[in-house]
Amino acid sequence: MNKVMRGAEIEYRPVDEIKRLQEEKLRETMQYLQARSPYYQRLFREHGVDAGAVRRLEDLRHLPFTGKEDLQRHGADFLCVPRERVIDYITTSGTLGDPVTFAMTDKDLDRLAYNEKLSFTCTGTGPGNVVQLMTTLDKRFMAGLAYFLGLRSLGAGIIRVGNGIPELQWDTIHRVCPDTIMCVPSFILHIIKYAEEHGIDYRNSSVKKAVCIGEGLREQDFSLNLLGQRIKEKWDIALYSTYASTEMATTFAECEHGRGGHHHPELIICELVDEAGRPVASGEVGELVVTTLGVEGMPLLRFKTGDLVSMHADPCPCGRTSARVSPVVGRANHMIKFKGTTLYPPALFDVLDNTPYVENYVVEVDHNDSGTDHITVRVGLRHQPVDDIVKDLKDRFRAKVRVAPDVDICPADAIRRVNFPDTSRKPVKFIDKRKR
Repeated sequence: MNKVMRGAEIEYRPVDEIKRLQEEKLRETMQYLQARSPYYQRLFREHGVDAGAVRRLEDLRHLPFTGKEDLQRHGADFLCVPRERVIDYITTSGTLGDPVTFAMTDKDLDRLAYNEKLSFTCTGTGPGNVVQLMTTLDKRFMAGLAYFLGLRSLGAGIIRVGNGIPELQWDTIHRVCPDTIMCVPSFILHIIKYAEEHGIDYRNSSVKKAVCIGEGLREQDFSLNLLGQRIKEKWDIALYSTYASTEMATTFAECEHGRGGHHHPELIICELVDEAGRPVASGEVGELVVTTLGVEGMPLLRFKTGDLVSMHADPCPCGRTSARVSPVVGRANHMIKFKGTTLYPPALFDVLDNTPYVENYVVEVDHNDSGTDHITVRVGLRHQPVDDIVKDLKDRFRAKVRVAPDVDICPADAIRRVNFPDTSRKPVKFIDKRKR
């Protein structure tokens, strides 16, 4: 049996067997960090950590966290190999501040391909499928490279189109006839709009499935959120949601049952913690903390992702017994306290995504004169169906989230330039101007 089949098989094994495998790999990781990582060698000394004593998953909770700020301040100290062994340099998207540079070895690229091979398998993609990548492979982007490597390892056909340019996307679909597209889900609405404006019969195209990145498609009960519903109402293709980050170098992808992103236990250890750093119970929301397994260049121990999710331990109907990660509730540092209500940006996005006359938008949060959070929603319009759009939008916000932010109507082209700046690899829908 080859390596990939062994790796896939562990996701179907009893939970205690999965735990034993993870603990074996955790011990290997601790030894590697103690021997190779200048950052963790120093951290272990400062905190009196005996790397050899960390043998069980439960032992992790006694170790310090690694944060984004640690990577930003001490990035070079995380490198565990000589510089001449680095094959690829990539950076994070900078969602939580300055981007962080990651160095990857040849072995890390093999691991990346293996991870994406497993993840695409979750989505029912395999040899014979043809996947159109509507994501960039340049701009120091890990994900685009990972998708290419994973699909190549899987034996699927690949069309590297890149992001944007709806005309080129449709030209490619007509020429090559892919059955699968991979893109940010809101971009699907853009290519649908282009198709409708140019008489393209998109519903009868070769595309039957979309594997989506960067934005959520589901509510916490796994039903489609408003963005997912809008896509399905227009174009009845299968939608698969994924969750990943550069720091994790691992993807959680849905299977056909859409019950959360499947955990690949041989590649990463996951914990959920509350604001005080304490473990949360299964099914409860907490910040995702990860320990990477099998990473050679820059492995991470107890890295706080900033993403608030829940983990589901019950077996999936697909037969996998490994844990599943829920849709992201929000980012820990994006929490907004507005007029006595705690909000996360996705709740505001849902209202706007379900408003038919809204073309695009950006949500800005700042501190007002009294030092409390203030929200301004800048909106571009498709058309003007009512006289007082500001009042209508505020009524929609009150109905959904109980409070109404300020609303500023702007030209849709101006909002589009904010959503898709040249330097960003993800749509910018939230701008946080608060001083911390």
